[in-house]
Amino acid sequence: MDIESRMDLIRQVGEEIVTEQELKDLLETKTNPVAYDGFEPSGRVHVAQGILRTININKMIKAGVTFKMWVADWFAWMNNKLGGDLEKIRIAGKYYIELWKACGMKTDKIKFVWARDVVTKEDHWKTTIDIARNSTVKRITRCSQIMGRKSGESLSAAQIIYPCMQAADIFRLKCDITQLGMDQRKVNMLAREIGPKLGFWKPVVVSHHMILGLSKPATISKDPADILLDLKMSKSKPDSAIFMDDSEEEIKRKITKAFCPEKQVDMNPILEYCKYMIFEKYKEMKIGRPAKFGGTINYPSYHELEKAYRKGDLHPQDLKNSVAFYLNDMIEPVRKHFEKGPARKLQEQIRSFKITR
Repeated sequence: MDIESRMDLIRQVGEEIVTEQELKDLLETKTNPVAYDGFEPSGRVHVAQGILRTININKMIKAGVTFKMWVADWFAWMNNKLGGDLEKIRIAGKYYIELWKACGMKTDKIKFVWARDVVTKEDHWKTTIDIARNSTVKRITRCSQIMGRKSGESLSAAQIIYPCMQAADIFRLKCDITQLGMDQRKVNMLAREIGPKLGFWKPVVVSHHMILGLSKPATISKDPADILLDLKMSKSKPDSAIFMDDSEEEIKRKITKAFCPEKQVDMNPILEYCKYMIFEKYKEMKIGRPAKFGGTINYPSYHELEKAYRKGDLHPQDLKNSVAFYLNDMIEPVRKHFEKGPARKLQEQIRSFKITR
């Protein structure tokens, strides 16, 4: 695959790339540059974490990138996920990996690295302290959104250390590319700023889009990163997201009540589901309608679907019915995977855990 084709695949993943020229230079000098994504194991998995993450990582692998997945058990512990219970957090980590296999992620080509095996080593701790020594408390607290915390929110001392440790991960894992969500942008930019000062490098930042929550957007914050936290789907607000273990009935219920104003394209979560997940998985999208309302229609691309919706040729309820159908179709193989054996036991354990923010 030539450089431009690889660039195009990565552009499909990155809503923002810092910088494209650096990415091109990297691909020209390294056959298989190293990228990483990280996750806090914290209970149930919603479709952005399951389906969208699978789509993005598989594209990065297809582009020739060697991918490391950071299982951030210590970070979830520091952020008080699952009540700060490390045993439960590690069970959740195993669940995420099992679920991604069921989603079709190319897990055989990914190196899963557990934080517990890295952060206790002297070189990682030294890098963490070096980053802290070269940063102000104000600079670090501005990164609080990476933990799902808003600016100005009270933080524990452990949560102050968290961004320094995350920036250190990039260098200790020897990553050329950080491939995380837009909500992680601030810490990635910290790593770019501070890396050369410590004798490291500037990682290329490939930030993927954060899917909107299903509820009507409502925010008064002026900080863009805080606004992103308000708008994205969240497992602490179950009706804002479709989960990978939701039943067909639950999917229909959530999608039916979702925010989807007629003719409105911007800030429309139902259209985002179409753009970032459904059209990534299916060649066309079929909308079933009664004959008196125009009958069944097929849209061969997201562009055509959006155009019709904007004009009012497609009613919100017809769109919602179709979205619910396709989501259920994508999730059904995952449900079946967890119906028996060790996978079922793992899911039952996750369902018994109390989600904490």
